[in-house]
Amino acid sequence: MIHISESIRYIGCDDAEMNLFESQYVTPEGMCYNSYVILDEKIAVMDTCDPRKTHEWLHNLEVELAGRTPDYLVVHHMEPDHSGSIAAFVGRYPNATIVASAKAISFMSQFNEGLNPNSRTIAEGDTLELGQHTLTFVAAPMVHWPEVMVSYESTEKVLFSADGFGKF
Repeated sequence: MIHISESIRYIGCDDAEMNLFESQYVTPEGMCYNSYVILDEKIAVMDTCDPRKTHEWLHNLEVELAGRTPDYLVVHHMEPDHSGSIAAFVGRYPNATIVASAKAISFMSQFNEGLNPNSRTIAEGDTLELGQHTLTFVAAPMVHWPEVMVSYESTEKVLFSADGFGKF
């Protein structure tokens, strides 16, 4: 695993078999599905991954949790390479709260029929206190899709940018 800091860990997955993203972008070296976990008094998981890598992603998460249970899943973007493992996360951690924009929560039920997780709708300027870490949310509609939010963690000065600065 990659440690961004003592408290922020990368738990994403590489997908070397994905050679054509969205049926139009050639990705000869594959894709990576970026997901992170912030370990504090409260634990926040930042996005999930494509369903093709759910098992590996959940394993990476459990290694970093070391027996703890996440309090939140922050969903920045509903495209499946970011959110395709939400149902598996909710199945494993049913008491966790999904934190997302109103539009993302609306999309969630459309993408995952029958899924009705604990959720907290966030909007521009809202914050989520984790202990020493605080996330501040900024709306970024149409950076890629209309529901996109980004979050800024002010203690370590980390921007979780959804698809804002991605590349294959």
